[in-house]
Amino acid sequence: MNGAKVPLPALAATTTLTPDPGSLIAFLSPGNPLAFLRDGDGIIGIGEALRLDFSGPTRIVDAAAAWRRLVAASTVADAVQLPGSGLVAFGSFAFADASAAVSMLIVPAVIVGRRDGVSWVTRVSEAPIDIAPVGLPFATSFAPGDMSPKAYAAAVAIAVHRISAGAASKVVLARDLVGEIPVGADLRLPISRLSAAYPDTFTFALDGLIGSSPETLVRVAGSTVTARVLAGTAPRGDDAAADADAESAIANSPKDRAEHAFARASVISALESHASGVSASAPPFPLALPNLWHLASDITGTLTDGSSSLDLVAVLHPTAAVAGAPTDAALAMISELEPFDRGRYAGPVGWVGANGDGEWAVALRCAQVEGTTVLALAGAGIVADSDPARELAETTLKFQPIVAAFA
Repeated sequence: MNGAKVPLPALAATTTLTPDPGSLIAFLSPGNPLAFLRDGDGIIGIGEALRLDFSGPTRIVDAAAAWRRLVAASTVADAVQLPGSGLVAFGSFAFADASAAVSMLIVPAVIVGRRDGVSWVTRVSEAPIDIAPVGLPFATSFAPGDMSPKAYAAAVAIAVHRISAGAASKVVLARDLVGEIPVGADLRLPISRLSAAYPDTFTFALDGLIGSSPETLVRVAGSTVTARVLAGTAPRGDDAAADADAESAIANSPKDRAEHAFARASVISALESHASGVSASAPPFPLALPNLWHLASDITGTLTDGSSSLDLVAVLHPTAAVAGAPTDAALAMISELEPFDRGRYAGPVGWVGANGDGEWAVALRCAQVEGTTVLALAGAGIVADSDPARELAETTLKFQPIVAAFA
């Protein structure tokens, strides 16, 4: 259903407390999982009560408006009153305005959630809460897709030349890998591996897009808005001493700090028109993930205009962390130098509640499953002193989570 154009139904959502269900991943559909989890908590969806599709430059604005109309027409009985309870829609949006990929909001028939030791079930329409038997393990081998490693290094070199000539300050370029999975593969298996290996990230699944993102695009809880910006990457060391050296190196790297500054400034600028007291952790701090270091900044503020989390997603996307700066120049270079449609890679993914609260990540460390094909993308931020070989190596590091999850 195109949510921007058609009348919306009135839904009735009822949330009740439930005993701890254990692993939320176990309740997912093996072939069409719907989840947004972190450290074992979060929400999963069963079935679909309503799906709204969007496309084009106004896709996120249209989704925010449709969600407000849907909530106004619906009734919500929420005995839990925690983030993720009540009427909730999962959402995922294409990176580019001209993408052929469909953006969407999905209201599940049933939502099972857990947060801070409290568990609940929300029913919007009837659907059984079953646990399907775990499918057979499978292994996936990935190979270069439309952009080979050699072609990627060449594209980085072109971008560096243009940045040095003043065409942009930063551009994020991605490359792709393609793999095959068996017919009927149980997608809960790679989701479980991602969730276990990267518990501090957002593990998500929506319409075949599966991943674990370390980057919070925006989180809204009442009047409080937060974001975590990641830009600047280095591999972890092989031992404690080497790892400490790697941490110190990224914290003091002029290249990584310059790349990070563009991303951080773009988020602060976008939020300042909707929130007061917007501030960032200073200086950016090294954030350790199992396989790499990132430079990170946590940003906080207080909403002043009643914006929903989806409204803020529309303002923030795309940040300099996944596009570059200035935005228009970077997007033009991405369109020219990347020989593929990014789809929903690097787009917003998360959930929005009836009161406008929500959690949204940037769809990174992910893959799109279409039938038996798995398409993974990973990118790196290119600035004037970027080295093509280093940037290629960075994308290899960023592919590791999804390659390991499907292997």
